[in-house]
Amino acid sequence: MPATTKAARRTSEATPAPIAARRSMSQRPRARENTRMAAVSHPALVEFANHFKQPAAPGIEVVDTPWYRITMQPDYPIPGPNSVSWIRCDADDADEVIDEVRAAFALRHLPLMWILDPDTEPADFADRLAAHGVMPEPLAPELAVMVLPADASLNGPMATGLVMHDALADPELFRLADAVNAEAFGDTERGVTPEQVAAQERRRQNQLTARNRRVVLATIDTEPAGSAGLTLYPPAGAIINGGAVREKFRGRGVYRAMVAVRLDMAREAGAPGIAVWGGPMSAPILDKLGFQTVGWRKFYLDPIGG
Repeated sequence: MPATTKAARRTSEATPAPIAARRSMSQRPRARENTRMAAVSHPALVEFANHFKQPAAPGIEVVDTPWYRITMQPDYPIPGPNSVSWIRCDADDADEVIDEVRAAFALRHLPLMWILDPDTEPADFADRLAAHGVMPEPLAPELAVMVLPADASLNGPMATGLVMHDALADPELFRLADAVNAEAFGDTERGVTPEQVAAQERRRQNQLTARNRRVVLATIDTEPAGSAGLTLYPPAGAIINGGAVREKFRGRGVYRAMVAVRLDMAREAGAPGIAVWGGPMSAPILDKLGFQTVGWRKFYLDPIGG
């Protein structure tokens, strides 16, 4: 879900063995406050945001055990999409869980992000990770779980020349959207080698096959300015993620416009609202748009890499 700085499932050969085998300006503040009150009046949306577990989907693998939940996206080899979360284990098993999960990702040559939530067990799991050399993600160690009801209003000035495109419509639009995302988040360039191009197209086809995925490309005067994703789960809710604006286009309302168009899509699909994980850059903007913080996630980047 995450709108994070760099930052999802099917049981596969990555299934681990040991543990799994045994167990107006003056009006804006008022409008934001009205939106917050609306969010409070939507407890089901808050529940969705805090406890949703994405099912398996095309291109997305899941290893679900009583002790943790692994998510892998082999065609999207960056931390975040490749992660482990919902950790619930005994203190005596914590070190074995860490070793087991790391081995599963090493086997697939994928990066690994550990995602902790308020109910992670044992409570000192972050200290256990530190003992293994796994430290908080340096750019976004904590993200806010945020929600916005479908009946919220996101009116605002439209940037001159701004056009929204369906980035899943063809490979070139998807490539441009992916390039915007990589540039904005400081990732390495994607879609350069033949292998990367093939993986990129598989991602696009998988999202089309899933039928509930949306990717938006924003252009200003035909130049790529921003991109963003949406996953629909009506009637429970919808998740926005990956919202990114190129530095040269920031401050022109592109981010707000991409949130607004995705809110419209969620509303039309019958979702009661949208949920997002807001990072250090996006959370303050989302707060100004009326999103309410209802929880948190903490990210720990594993140095095992890919």
